[in-house]
Amino acid sequence: QVQVAESGGGSVQPGGSLTLSCTASESGFVNHVVHWYRDAPGKRREVVAVIFSDDSVHYEDLAEGRFTISRDKAKNTVYLRMNALKPEDTAVYVCNIDIPGFEGGFWGQGTQVTVSL
Repeated sequence: QVQVAESGGGSVQPGGSLTLSCTASESGFVNHVVHWYRDAPGKRREVVAVIFSDDSVHYEDLAEGRFTISRDKAKNTVYLRMNALKPEDTAVYVCNIDIPGFEGGFWGQGTQVTVSL
């Protein structure tokens, strides 16, 4: 069973930055499609950004211009660099690795991001 783990969350003030990491226990798994989602209180889970197997990326409007998704294949890790954080970015950030043949992919437990004064 592939294990996926997120890390890097924390508490920051508005305008601050954080870099989240999503690491898979099996080598090569992060080379597939990897999504970052977030779960905010009282809101539906929403997509933040995605990196495809060809390294192309897509950002939702909430992340455009502030967040950067990237991949380090040698470290088996996908990152989400978040700048200019706002209180409304407060959420649990979760990554999903979408692997062909495995319906639903593999999910981590999430990492909490809190943006407040």
